[in-house]
Amino acid sequence: MKSNFESAKQIFNAYLEKKQLRKTPERFAILEEIYSRADHFDVEDLYISMKNKKYQVSRATVYNTLDLLVECDLVTKHQFGKNMAQYEKSYGFKQHDHLICMDCHKVSEFCDPRIQNIQNMVGDMLHFEVMHHSLIFYGNCKKENCENKN
Repeated sequence: MKSNFESAKQIFNAYLEKKQLRKTPERFAILEEIYSRADHFDVEDLYISMKNKKYQVSRATVYNTLDLLVECDLVTKHQFGKNMAQYEKSYGFKQHDHLICMDCHKVSEFCDPRIQNIQNMVGDMLHFEVMHHSLIFYGNCKKENCENKN
């Protein structure tokens, strides 16, 4: 069975061909780095991670590649409040929603099938094909070890 990364790589390759864009090793290295992660990240996290692995990539290359990956649905971009945009891999991963702690800014994920049912019902009622949705709950975690607890 092919890994999500290998499938994502094929999709990205085909997308670059279709758009007549260059297939650079840096673009595929960025894709691989994203698909090796298990967290949400911002551009700076990704750039530093690539630099630490001795890749010769500029911030512009990271930004541009992320834009391409979002366009072809391999990466999802989130704008959580006023914070910088955060990203996560999306190919082969189930729909989920987010909780954000307003103290430590930690992003947690949860999945509840009732939300998908609501999406389907609203789409049917309003004769609307919902492609995807975003649901974010903001609050304060009740964990003792919350990093920025007042």
